[in-house]
Amino acid sequence: MDFNFSEDQQQLRDAVRRWVDKGYSFERRRTEVAGGGFSRATYGELAELGLTALVVPEAHGGLGQGAVEVMVAMEELGRGIVLAPLAQAVVASAVLCQYAPAAVQALWQPRIASGDALVVLAHQERKARYRLDECSARAVAGGSGHLLTGLKSLVPAGDQADAFLVPAKLDDQIALFLVERAAAGVRTRGYVTQDGSRAAELECTDSPATLLTHNGLTALTLAMDVANAALCAEAVGVMEQTLAITVDYMNQRKQFGVAIASFQALRHRVADMKMQLELARSMSYYASLKITAPAAERHLAVARARVQLGQAMRFIGQQAVQLHGGIGVTDEYIVSHYFKRLTQMEMTFGDSLHHLCEVSAGMQETAGVFA
Repeated sequence: MDFNFSEDQQQLRDAVRRWVDKGYSFERRRTEVAGGGFSRATYGELAELGLTALVVPEAHGGLGQGAVEVMVAMEELGRGIVLAPLAQAVVASAVLCQYAPAAVQALWQPRIASGDALVVLAHQERKARYRLDECSARAVAGGSGHLLTGLKSLVPAGDQADAFLVPAKLDDQIALFLVERAAAGVRTRGYVTQDGSRAAELECTDSPATLLTHNGLTALTLAMDVANAALCAEAVGVMEQTLAITVDYMNQRKQFGVAIASFQALRHRVADMKMQLELARSMSYYASLKITAPAAERHLAVARARVQLGQAMRFIGQQAVQLHGGIGVTDEYIVSHYFKRLTQMEMTFGDSLHHLCEVSAGMQETAGVFA
């Protein structure tokens, strides 16, 4: 199997890397965190790079690319821990492409591609934890469409988004709806999360909603798998830069008159970090390449990847802090922000234990048994 990137994919990587290196400094990120954790200007710059249009079909003004291109872009954004919900644009486009009526796609896909509209997934409920089949939101037929009532938590940039993909019970079955933030009965309360990004509580009270599909659980599973594959790729970028910052620090920090990078015990710990990074990278590739596989195979592959990525994120983040010492947890020093990002990512869209349970549930009776 050829794991080399095509020339176009490498050009995409170079373009995003140049933007991160030149246009998204640590100081700019700190300013965005202080301003609430989301910037339309930053999101607009990603749109200018074509990133919001990556997976939007060409018929709707997009680039019609696939999961590998998303992986490449997310890795580079991870290197800069960029505060922009690009993965949400990918998720929204993927779900709309497979499940939305043609009229809804024609209305929203071009706006997602241009960056004019931010459509985010609003599925998390307080008592559901990571279960997708737990849904208290309700929808009823009303007027020319549906009316939706429910409360969703941890909605990415929820008070800044233009529309939401919201699962709700319709006739005792989970369906998926699109709800505009400007619709009647919609209220949001935004806040900054632990890693500096922005989220919101979303409350809908008899809000007009557009039905996308009655098969909401299947659509929601696709959304989670796409989101997790993007998260894996982003995590690889975060870990890669965390390791680079740590190695640079060790080459500068001196004890007993020599750089601590010369201490054998610390070099072994860095080697372990590098090993975890490469294991994570290979599983990120695996998850992205399986996005177009049948649903059961795709879901199991993504869960496997998340287990390995979760272990790597925790290990690399904690080792980086320990190798830095006290400075590693100060807000003024950049590695603490990488550590917080890795810590939050490990618990996003299901923590490592949840995904381990998903892998276990997907095992066959002969798993681990060799004839």
